[in-house]
This record gives sequence, structure tokens and C-alpha cells, in this order.
Amino acid sequence: MALALSAQANPSNPVRVASKNFAENYLLAEIVAQLLEGEGIAVERAFGLGGTLICYQALLNAEIDLYVEYTGTLSQAILQRPELTGREELNSALTERGIRLLPQLGFNNTYAIAVRSQLAESLGLRNIGDLAEHPQLRLVFSHEFLERGDGWPGLAKRYALPHSVEGIEHALAYQAIADGAIDATDAYSTDGELSRYPLRVLADDLAYFPAYMAAPLVRTDWLEQAPAAAAWVRRLAGTIDAATMQRLNAQVAVEGMSYAEVASAFLDAQRQTLGLSADAGQTPTTNFWPQLAGHVLRHLQLTGLALAAAILIGLAVSLTVFANTRLANAVVYFCGLLQTVPSLALLALMIPIFGIGFTPAVVALFLYSLLPIVRNAVTALSTVDPTLVRVATALGLSRWQQLRYLRLPLSLPMIFAGIRTAAVISIGTATLAAFIGAGGLGEPIVVGLSLNDTDMILRGAIPAAMLAILAEFLFAAVQKRVSRGYQ
Repeated sequence: MALALSAQANPSNPVRVASKNFAENYLLAEIVAQLLEGEGIAVERAFGLGGTLICYQALLNAEIDLYVEYTGTLSQAILQRPELTGREELNSALTERGIRLLPQLGFNNTYAIAVRSQLAESLGLRNIGDLAEHPQLRLVFSHEFLERGDGWPGLAKRYALPHSVEGIEHALAYQAIADGAIDATDAYSTDGELSRYPLRVLADDLAYFPAYMAAPLVRTDWLEQAPAAAAWVRRLAGTIDAATMQRLNAQVAVEGMSYAEVASAFLDAQRQTLGLSADAGQTPTTNFWPQLAGHVLRHLQLTGLALAAAILIGLAVSLTVFANTRLANAVVYFCGLLQTVPSLALLALMIPIFGIGFTPAVVALFLYSLLPIVRNAVTALSTVDPTLVRVATALGLSRWQQLRYLRLPLSLPMIFAGIRTAAVISIGTATLAAFIGAGGLGEPIVVGLSLNDTDMILRGAIPAAMLAILAEFLFAAVQKRVSRGYQ
């Protein structure tokens, strides 16, 4: 009780709980969040961040306070020191970074390679090494697994696998393998989908994969600032074994329960073990329409601010450089280079500078919106009929008057075409902002991907598409109105 009162003493600093963008991590983060909320501790959720490095970088930047990590991921992918296996060894290496791994939750969620049961039976696949005898098989792995040091590169080398591989979103891989679209993929040993689909997990006969013990990863200064909250999180140590975790995951993936419902039921069952109060483990109530309205409003804030800045700065730059061909080409080329950076990569690159959330998302969307606006404006302004320009000069019009009465009126259709293109790009790309905790209509899409839930994905995709269509109509109407002013 004293711990809860201590935590309530500073309600202005909620505990910022984050998760990666896969189902189990969502669920564990929700368990932590509900545990704290049930004891009167305010929580701010930043769920669905786009992968290990984004979560870890956000923790280093003090953008979040904690998320659940795995020991194998820490040693292999983050620290790149595979010899570190124990919690104390890992904490010794993490101390200088201001990070600490709390006691483990109790289960090992190691990587595994899964194939369709029917295929495994027909080809006699029992171990991962058996795949080497069948180079024709289509192996498709999650994008993170393809890049990790403890993922495909090392696995292929250890088992001498000759296959060409492709990438896929982890949550979509199970449905793809069940449909026969792919033959094998990476899995987590506690995934609920393993009990949903007819799959066989191949034995890691050469013991390639290390242990991945789940545990909360926190900032050291947060432990000092919020000892009450940290004490409650520590109580989760040893409460979730592998069988329990797979059952909880299956309740989400197979039975269709929400993360909040499963987390609430788990905490209710563990009430006595954890010493929880009566309010702990109560499912937060959510209403679809207010939630959707909040996503739409945040999406409009993200795209509106980014697009407004791109229009003002893009047109100002275009008006300044269009007369200088060499300079104009350089500016357009630079904007084009920005467009070539993959969306999620650009968002991730913003984190060390701007952190996570609203600001880096707006900056990234602004950069993506520049190219169509600047390219169209520069092209339109610089390609006005030279004969008309000479006539205007002969009539004694100054450069400003030529711009005001000749170039801009003739360039308006192309300029607005660039703005409309930028608006559609911004609205679509903004859905990825959910991967860095910016919210918007990407949030239900990210959750839907983690659950392989088409309905949830459509809750974000359809409103986003409607916003893009409305933006087209809006700017078309503005174009007509502005054009009348020049007539």
C-alpha cells in the first residue's frame, strides 16, 4: 500500500511502457501496464515500436522507461557479444549505457524454424540441417531475422543452407505458410500460432540459437526516480513459464481475445501470488468510435503540419531557385535523394535526433512531401512559354510582376498537382509513424499486423484511404478558387 501511495505522489510522470511490434511483446507490455495501473500508477503506452533497435534507441534516449527484451537479443543483436549469456553478465555490459535488465519473467522464447507438417512428413524433415538437402524449398523469414547476427546469416553458415531467402512481416508468415505460399519461416517457440496451424518446429540439432529469456529492460535513472513502480514490475519475475506464455499468446491469436483482456485475466489469476489490489487486472474499457476519432485526429495533425510546412518551404525554395537552372536541378535532386530513403528507415534515423513520437514523424513526413511540391513547382515556373516571357518583358513588367501575373497563373495546375501528390503520399506514409509511437491510423494497422487480423487492419487502412480521397477533392476545390483570383 505504501508503494502505491508513493507512486501516486508524482502523477505528472507516468511510466512510459513500450513494446515491439509483435504479439507477445504487445501482450507482455500490456500486462506490465495493467499491473501498474491497478496499483494507482499512471502509465503511458508506446506499443508497436518498429523492432528491437527502435525500442532500444528510444530507451537510451529516455523516450521510454521500459520494455520487455530477451537475453539472446541483447547479447546477439544489441551488444553483439554472444559470449554474454547470464543476466549479471549482461547487466555488467549495460551499466555504462545507463540500462539495466530486471529479473527474468520465467520463460525462454527462443527462435525456431517452422515448416508445414504435411511438407515435413513428405520430405522427412526433422532437424534444421535437413533443409540443406532441399534447396528448392521457399524459405521466407521476418525482416529482422534476416538482418540479425543470430538470425539467417549465421544460421545459413552453421547449417550450410544454400537457399535464397525473402522477407515478410512476422505476423503474416504463419498464414502464408499455412496457405502453402511459403515452405518455412522463423518462429518464436512460445508463439500461439504454433498451436493454430499444422506446423512442425524443426529441431536445432547444432544448438545454434541461444536462450532468449524474457525480462523487463529499464533505464537505471528510472529505477531511482520511480522505485515504487520498479518494485511492482519486479514482482512479475518467475511468474510466466513457457507453457503459460504460449497459452496466453494462443488466447490472442487463436481465440481472438484482445491483449487487454488476456492481460487482465492473467493478472486476476496471479492476484494472490503478486499481492495485487482489487483494481489490478481490470480490462481497460475502450469505445470504437471515440478511439477511431482519436486516431483520425492524430493522423490529420501529423499530415496537416508536415504538409503545411512542405508547401510553405517547398514553394519558397522553388520561387527562389527556379530561374537558376543549375541550382534548381541540384535542389530537385536533393529532394529526390530524400525520397529514396525507405520510410521506416527514415523514421528510425530521426530517433537519435528527435526521439520517438510526434516530432520525428512530422519531420520525416515533411521531407517526403518536399519532392513532388518542389519538382512540380520548379518545372512549371521554369518552362513557361519563352515567347510570353519576352512579351511581358517588352511591356515593361518587372520580374515580380511577371511572376505574379504570368508565371504563377500558368503554373498553378502543375503546382497543385504536386501538392495533391504530396498530400496523398503524406497520408499513406503517416500510417508507418505508429512504428515510432506517433499514433494515428497506423496504430490499428500495426496491431492488426501483429495479430494477422484483417478487420483490425481495415480499421486503419479504410479511413486513411478516405482521407487521401478527401484531400484530393479539397485541394482540387482550393485550386479552382485560387485560379479564379487570377482571372
